Amino acid sequence: MNATATAPIHSLDQREVLARQGLRLPAITLKRLRTAGIYCQPSISIEHQHLAKRYILRGVESGGAVADLGAYSSFVGEHGTALGWLQRVDSVGVNGVHAIVVAPILVRVEMLRVQRTYDLLITRHSLTAPASGQRPRLESVVLFYGRRGSLEMELWGKDACYGGSVAPMFYSRAGEIAALPAEFQNAAALITAAVCCVGCRHCHLLQPQALATKLDTMQTPDAGLNNGDGAA
Repeated sequence: MNATATAPIHSLDQREVLARQGLRLPAITLKRLRTAGIYCQPSISIEHQHLAKRYILRGVESGGAVADLGAYSSFVGEHGTALGWLQRVDSVGVNGVHAIVVAPILVRVEMLRVQRTYDLLITRHSLTAPASGQRPRLESVVLFYGRRGSLEMELWGKDACYGGSVAPMFYSRAGEIAALPAEFQNAAALITAAVCCVGCRHCHLLQPQALATKLDTMQTPDAGLNNGDGAA
C-alpha cells in the first residue's frame, strides 16, 4: 500500500522516525498531556514466544481525553480488521493503558486532538525474516499522515452521540481533500471517538478475542464518515 501524507515529510530519515516512533509532539504539547493526566504509549516492541518459537509484535492501547485535549494510540489488523486483545488492563486512574495486543503484523492508529483540530498517523509494522540465529528487525511504513484535520463537532459534549461514526477531514497543503484509505475509515472514526472520551476507562479499537473474530467474518459496512457538519 502506498503511503498517503497530507503533511510534508522532508527526508527518508524523518519518515522512518515517524513510522517507527509515532507522532512527534512538541514539548509544550507533551507537557500539557502530562498535566492533563493523559498517558498515550505508541511504542511497539519485538517479543519472543518461547513455546511457539517465534517472534511477535507487542503493542498497547492507551490514551483518553479531557474537554480540550485528547491523545490515543491503538492497533488494527493490516486490512483494518479488529484485533482481539491479549489482556485487558483495568486501573484506578483514567486516560491510561487499556489493553495489550500481540500479533505478527500490527497497524498502529494514533491521533492527537487539540479542541477541534486533529492529527492522525497510521503506520504498518511487521518483522523481517531473520537470518539463522538472529533476531528479526522491525519494519515500519507510513500509510497515512494527516495534520490539522478539522471536525466541527463536540464529541466530548453535546455531539457525543455521533462518536464512532465520524472522523476529521484532512487536506493537502494545496487545499485538496486527502482521503483516508478505505480499509481504515472505521478505525479513524473509532479513534476520533477515543480522543474525545473524557476520563476514558475502556477500549475503543481492540476487542475481546471472540468479538474480534466475529467482526473479521463480517463485511465492513460503509462507515459513513463526514466532516462533522451535523448530518446524521
